[in-house]
Amino acid sequence: MTTPVPYDPELEPGLAAFLDLVERIPLRADTILANRAHFATIIPPIDQMVGDRPVDVEDRTVPGPPGAPDIVLTIIRPRGGVTDAPAFYSIHGGGMVLGNRFFGVDGLIDDVLLFNAVGVSVEYRLAPENPAPAAVEDCYAGLVWLVDNAAELGVDPGRIVVTGASAGGGLSAGVALMARDLGGPSIMGQMLLCPMIDDRNESVSTRQYDGIGAWDRNNNDTGWNALLGSLRGTEHASPYAVPARATDLSNLPPAYIDVGAAEIFRDEATEYALRIWATGGQAELHVWAGGYHGFAGFSPGAEVSRAAAAARLSWLRRILRAP
Repeated sequence: MTTPVPYDPELEPGLAAFLDLVERIPLRADTILANRAHFATIIPPIDQMVGDRPVDVEDRTVPGPPGAPDIVLTIIRPRGGVTDAPAFYSIHGGGMVLGNRFFGVDGLIDDVLLFNAVGVSVEYRLAPENPAPAAVEDCYAGLVWLVDNAAELGVDPGRIVVTGASAGGGLSAGVALMARDLGGPSIMGQMLLCPMIDDRNESVSTRQYDGIGAWDRNNNDTGWNALLGSLRGTEHASPYAVPARATDLSNLPPAYIDVGAAEIFRDEATEYALRIWATGGQAELHVWAGGYHGFAGFSPGAEVSRAAAAARLSWLRRILRAP
């Protein structure tokens, strides 16, 4: 047994709320559908998330990957429209098996208004019904559509940040790798929040949170097994689906990598930053003391959460050259 890093005491009430609300049903292969049904009840309707904030919201059905179904994007713009605006291409979390494009949209709306930007959230196919690389290919197809239609949306195609948390962070990293390798869209930055990027699940941090905490080692096994099946743990797993498996992390867009010190993804996130730096690339890494998985969202009033939020916005202002 490996002794876990203790949680910041100020975060513990939020962690308890996370476990009660989000992880009420242990996530195993035979409970994925039950978890999806529960998850759907905790994502507010988009109209409720918008409230009286001055944004316009629309859905677009756009081409998916070659030979695959179309995908749906939700597009959020400041009311009245924008011109040559930055864009946030948002990929939701959910362990590769849960959630939809509205998960996390509340924060996306905040960023749209703060940066006078366009937000685009993608609906991707979930595992195990759609194993890798379906999810990352859907996400990449949506990004290509965004760039191809940038003028209509009022977006500057040279100022797009791909962003996501947890599974969305892993898929964001995969999309950045695909864009580099396929000669695809130029991405200004990749924001990887507590990213799920390594299927091996063997690091010290994964063992420290085996059976405890938010998104523990067992949940992680379930997600990766669903996504990769028999390819998990083999050299045949696609690096776009498992970014930690990529042998070359050079020539990637600048990365912002944010993770808690008290969660399973701490070590793989740190290693990813180290490997980017080793190529001469740009990465900004924040490991927040005592932070559980997703702490900033569930404990927003805690001092460490406020520091994490400020650091994230600072990076966005710098990368987007915004005031």
